[in-house]
Amino acid sequence: MKLDLSFWKKASSKRKRIYSTIIIFVIAVLLTIIGSLVPLSAQDAKQISNGVNQTLTTNQANGTLPEYIFLNNFYICLLMFVPVIGPMLGFLILFDTGMAMGAIASVQGYSPLLGFALLVLTPVFWLEFTSYSIGITESIWLFRRLLQRRWRELKNTGILIGICAILLVVGAIVETWLISIGG
Repeated sequence: MKLDLSFWKKASSKRKRIYSTIIIFVIAVLLTIIGSLVPLSAQDAKQISNGVNQTLTTNQANGTLPEYIFLNNFYICLLMFVPVIGPMLGFLILFDTGMAMGAIASVQGYSPLLGFALLVLTPVFWLEFTSYSIGITESIWLFRRLLQRRWRELKNTGILIGICAILLVVGAIVETWLISIGG
């Protein structure tokens, strides 16, 4: 079986970036789903769920929830931009995120896959996973371009960090709103 990569060879650099981001997005989603399916003891699941709930409750009470969500997600996203280690850290973080989602689902008595499916229905999922996919993809592109001594890639990285910041600000606002109406 021969894999036809002619679509890649014929694609412009811009189109290759889009393809790369889509591939990374799919990998990120799959790793998060796999993480959510990791079996945890009832005690571990409860401990993780309580930690997440305590963080949300504390920041909600302090009126700092949108800032907390944004800064947490932006920090994670910035790590993903780091050449070489960014993708590894990013995929590990997404796997751990899946484990936390699975723990919360377990404690609340529903399937982790149902929890993930419900998350996919929110704009928060699309904004955050798009940002993370952009970060991981750009990490790979930046590393490759710097090896080629193509310093202009640093400008692209800056622009993409700005785009991710905007997406994550909107995501934090929407997530805060969803949390406030959900309970």
